[in-house]
Amino acid sequence: SFDKKSSLFGVLVSGGEKMTEEKESLAGRQWLVDKVDNSIKEGQTAIPAIENGICQRCGSSCWARLPSGFLYCRACVGLGRLDEGKLLVRQAAGSHYPARAGMTWTGQLQERQEGVSRFLLEKFAAKEGCLVEAVTGAGKTEMIFPLLAEAFSCGCRVAIATPRIDVVNELYPRLVAAFGEVEIGKYHGREEKEAANEQLVICTTHQLLKYYQAFDLLIIDEIDSFPYAGNPQLHFAAGNAVKKTGSQVFLTATPPEDLLKAARQGKLAIVRLNRRFHCYPLPVPRLDLYVKPFLTKGRLHPKLARRIKMAAKSGHPLLVFLPRIAQMPQYFAAVKRLLPDLRLATVYAQDPDRLEKVEKFRKGDLDLLLTTTILERGVTFKHVWVIIVAADDEIYSAASMVQIAGRVGRDKQDPDGLVLFCYRRYSRQIRSAVKQIKEMNRG
Repeated sequence: SFDKKSSLFGVLVSGGEKMTEEKESLAGRQWLVDKVDNSIKEGQTAIPAIENGICQRCGSSCWARLPSGFLYCRACVGLGRLDEGKLLVRQAAGSHYPARAGMTWTGQLQERQEGVSRFLLEKFAAKEGCLVEAVTGAGKTEMIFPLLAEAFSCGCRVAIATPRIDVVNELYPRLVAAFGEVEIGKYHGREEKEAANEQLVICTTHQLLKYYQAFDLLIIDEIDSFPYAGNPQLHFAAGNAVKKTGSQVFLTATPPEDLLKAARQGKLAIVRLNRRFHCYPLPVPRLDLYVKPFLTKGRLHPKLARRIKMAAKSGHPLLVFLPRIAQMPQYFAAVKRLLPDLRLATVYAQDPDRLEKVEKFRKGDLDLLLTTTILERGVTFKHVWVIIVAADDEIYSAASMVQIAGRVGRDKQDPDGLVLFCYRRYSRQIRSAVKQIKEMNRG
């Protein structure tokens, strides 16, 4: 928690190499202390944690009162209670990194990908923010490699932030392999570790609340995803985490309206890529209308049962998306009853074994994974097929269904596959998702 960091960082060991190492590890960080004392060192500043009713960590005015009469911020209380009785200490980001490319990736970008990459380099040189709107499977990660190499060659510090833990865990080994000469850190709420001073930080967007003017370049992936989308506190944190001379890059296949509006008004540069790296079209969803419930008395609807049997027989790993966590035990039992030998599991955001189950599915140790929307984006599974149960449920937006469909066909050796929307009412979101995918394919 943030309070644990406060107790560790509030007192710095004086003198010698350890003092230097600890100060370096705090570069560009901010944390809470109870009062100004001799723990505040050179290069650090302390400000009131709440000033004029505004939280200085997340920018929120969403506060409540303690019995003592002090205000405290409710919006970012998960990082440790921030109240009027405390101070926010900030360590200047004075670190300098060696100027090196550090890229060990030897792959090649396609012509369209190179165009996007050149665009990113131009905007970085001009210190301008930009938006990359690229279809799922376009290779956004690889397209930012030249940008990262350029930033490292200038001695810059970079952060890649994304709303989902699963995406952080997937990005980390890919970046480690691509930039073997650069120190890389991974931070999210499921792995406790002390702060270090890595040149590249890969983290969840919530972790940005711990930084202040730390990065020369901040890349935010999946910007339309919960919990970053529509969250003013996380947007504030992102702006705070970048140096005044730094820039931001936004990546997504389904950009939110506010960024599209900014692009239309000329306030934000935008580049679009409507083709996957292998140049095959996106799989268009098949639509299944159901009159009766999907699950009755512990048994799957015969049509849904046939679809799952067909997918299992094909040998493709299958993701089945469900709208509610509470439904998972019943569906698990029903699928197990249907196919006793099938290796299956359930996964959701608060599942304590979430990371292990996702990795088992990726390695092929599971045949079917019943999941919520936590796996709608940012994760890659080879040869996977997907079924959305109750696609007309309000939890599925058009953007989330486009992202779910985008899990399929990402391998150039297997560019097609089953995307099935099962519904009882043909909703506006279903119609919009299918329309968007067809429009992307027309390019």
